[in-house]
Amino acid sequence: MRTALIEAIGKVTVTTVPDPTPGPREVVVAVAACGLCGTDLHIVEGEFAPTLPIVPGHEFAGEVVGLGREVTELVIGDRVAVDPSLYCHACRYCRVGRGNLCDNWAAIGVSVAGGAAEYALAPVANCIRLPDHVSLQDAALIEPLSCAVRGYDVLGNHLGAEVLIYGSGTMGLMMLELAKRTGAVSVDVLDLNPERLATARLLGCSRAAATVQELEQPRGWDVVIDATGHAAAIQEGLRRVAKAGTFLQFGVADYATTAVIEPYRIYNQEITITGSMAVLHSYERAAALFATGVLDPGVFISDRMPLERYPQALERFQAGLGRKIVVVP
Repeated sequence: MRTALIEAIGKVTVTTVPDPTPGPREVVVAVAACGLCGTDLHIVEGEFAPTLPIVPGHEFAGEVVGLGREVTELVIGDRVAVDPSLYCHACRYCRVGRGNLCDNWAAIGVSVAGGAAEYALAPVANCIRLPDHVSLQDAALIEPLSCAVRGYDVLGNHLGAEVLIYGSGTMGLMMLELAKRTGAVSVDVLDLNPERLATARLLGCSRAAATVQELEQPRGWDVVIDATGHAAAIQEGLRRVAKAGTFLQFGVADYATTAVIEPYRIYNQEITITGSMAVLHSYERAAALFATGVLDPGVFISDRMPLERYPQALERFQAGLGRKIVVVP
C-alpha cells in the first residue's frame, strides 16, 4: 500500500509498504481521508520523541475491510471513525479514568502507524460506527472535534459567559462553534490572519479582531481560550481573564514555551488556569455531534489533497495556509 512516512526529523516521503494484517482484536480500515494536525508538525520537527520512521495521521475515518479473528462488533463494510488514543489501562491515571494522562500514553499516528495511508490498523474498541449520511471524507474532522469537546468538559458550565478565543484556525473555530452551543452570551475571536478572521465572522462570532485593544473590554472575559500555542498570545490571554474567570490552555505549545503569571492576581481575583489534553471520553460524543451537523465541513476543510502530495500538504499546513487540510488516499 502507499503511505506517507516520517523517516527522520525533517524528512517526509511517500512510499510503499506491506498491507497491514490485523491482530485478534484489530480491524483494517481503508482510509477515506486523513487530517493534518499540529502534532504531525511536532513529530517532523523532533519536538515529540516517537520512534522513527512512523506513518503519521491520527485524524481519519474509513471503511472496515479486514477483521481480526476475535472481532464480532463490526463487519466488513462498516463505516467508522477511529479514536487514535491508546492507553495502557494499567497505570494510576488509567485506573482513575484519566487515560489521556496515561504514563505510557500512545496513539495511532504518533507511536504506531497511522491513517496517512491507504490502510490503517485500529483496535475494534477505538472504532465508532457512522451513520450513512455522514461523509467518510468529512469524518476526519471528528478527532479534532473530540479534542474540543474535551476542552469544554474541562471548562465545565459557563452559562452566560463572555468568551475570548485566541486563534481562528481549525481548533479555534471548533471552540467557537461549541461556545455558541454551551450558553455563551458572546464569543470574540482574535487572529492576525485576515482570511481566518473572515471565517470566524462567517461562523457567527460576536466580534473578530487582530488585536485585543480593538475589542475595548477593560474588565476582561469570563473565559479566555488559547488555541494558538504561541507564547505571545498565551501571555496576553492570561492578562485578559476577568475576575473569577478561567483561562484554558488548549493550543499545543512547544516544550520550551513559557509565560509569566501573577500569583497575587490569581489569588485575589480567584482566577482559574487549566489545560485540556487530547481526547478523554469525548470521541463518541464528538461523532454524535458531528452527525447532527454541529460543524460545516465545507467551511472547515479548505484543502483536499492526494496522499502522494502529503509532504506538500504538510508544508502548506506549516505555512498557516487554509484551515483543515486532509489527504485522500
